[in-house]
Amino acid sequence: MEPLDPHRYDDMLDLPHPVSATHAHMSALDRAAQFSAFAALTGYHDAIDETGRFTESYDVPDELRQLQLNESLCLLQAHLHEDPQVRITFFCPDDAKGGGKWLTVDTFVRKIDLPAQALTLANNDTIPFAYISEIESEIF
Repeated sequence: MEPLDPHRYDDMLDLPHPVSATHAHMSALDRAAQFSAFAALTGYHDAIDETGRFTESYDVPDELRQLQLNESLCLLQAHLHEDPQVRITFFCPDDAKGGGKWLTVDTFVRKIDLPAQALTLANNDTIPFAYISEIESEIF
């Protein structure tokens, strides 16, 4: 194999830069965009963020706590016509992964649905009895 001549392309150095008759001149910004980062793994960073997102665990109340909650619900049912204000602490499961978060809201209870085992709040949100940890009110 013969060595390359370092002056092989010297005749091309002084030629004018070619200009296309059919394509418009591309700006430096557009030219740079052609070589910008490419996200080969679409959704990868979202998946990493979701995995790192903290969720709390749900603990089933013990039997004594369930009896206390049942008593509170019975008293609330009896006074529902008075629109008592309540503070409810409950578990809200996460739709995307296991666990969820504990929330405390000050609100009014619109309805106690015994067959569905759920409370309907003033804003029409529904909380299953099983997720309620604590109910506080002036009536009890």
